[in-house]
Amino acid sequence: MTGEYVKALMGLQSRTPVLIALYDQHDRLRFANAAFRSAYHVGVDEAPTWADIVRRNHAAGTGAVIGTSDVEGWIVSALERRGSAPSRTTEADLYDGRSLLVTETVDEKGWRLSIAVDVTSMREEERKHRRDRDFAIRDSQVEELISVPDRRQTLGKLAEFIQNCAENPQMWGCVAIIDIDYFRAINDRYGPQRSDEVLLDFARQMQGFVRRTDCFGRIGGEEFMLILPDTTVSEANLILDRLLDKVRSARPLSNIPEFYYTCSVGLAEYREGDKVSDIYSRAGEALHLAKREGRDRVRRYTLPGSDHELRPDQTS
Repeated sequence: MTGEYVKALMGLQSRTPVLIALYDQHDRLRFANAAFRSAYHVGVDEAPTWADIVRRNHAAGTGAVIGTSDVEGWIVSALERRGSAPSRTTEADLYDGRSLLVTETVDEKGWRLSIAVDVTSMREEERKHRRDRDFAIRDSQVEELISVPDRRQTLGKLAEFIQNCAENPQMWGCVAIIDIDYFRAINDRYGPQRSDEVLLDFARQMQGFVRRTDCFGRIGGEEFMLILPDTTVSEANLILDRLLDKVRSARPLSNIPEFYYTCSVGLAEYREGDKVSDIYSRAGEALHLAKREGRDRVRRYTLPGSDHELRPDQTS
């Protein structure tokens, strides 16, 4: 390649909105254009590993949205997927509202080229089609089956809720993450069709608890989010306790009358200065607490100054 071609290539990569990054065999960033460094907040002279980029963006509430407080567990799982094929295409949602279509290519020595294109302006049907290719066929069917907002829509509503609270000091509210207990075991024992029936039953149970001002959506697998504006943490706790009672008494599988299921809930209230990642993380920590304590319960994470103060190492 002549010097003229190299000069043209380097000039164009610095101006393109496409995100370009090259990682070495140790997954350390060796080249990134301006668009990539801006999206993931990497300095011009920095060469962090991919995992370090994920950690610091997650901590700052920037870069790609990761729907869990267990960032180390997420990284381990993601690293397994990153090395599973010589080429793969996925989607990533950024905290700034953009959706990226990411293509990664790996050579025989382990070097990885990542190219990401902003697809935010594409029609929703086209974006959904791309997401469906990344998820199991059953997941795409379930999304249609239960007719609730998907992850992107739900996180968008969460961002709106945070913005409304920030702009209106008199506003407050809570966020709950709800997880169906032992869902994988239900799927393994009874099959995908029966686990879909459980998801559908849960969505129906929620209909009696979601008010006009609330937002309820699916954020992944058997995990859901409920946004409760103008609701104190104690009021939300009571609502969710009633939900768990109703779910516990449901018998969604007509041919297996003895079958029942339960849910675990992590609850967090809005605090002044919160970002989306802050309240999401606190609700996630409370959910992990509920599961550690035996599942089928609500656990809430609040900070000093809240009504009926509760820390994550206490019971509700």
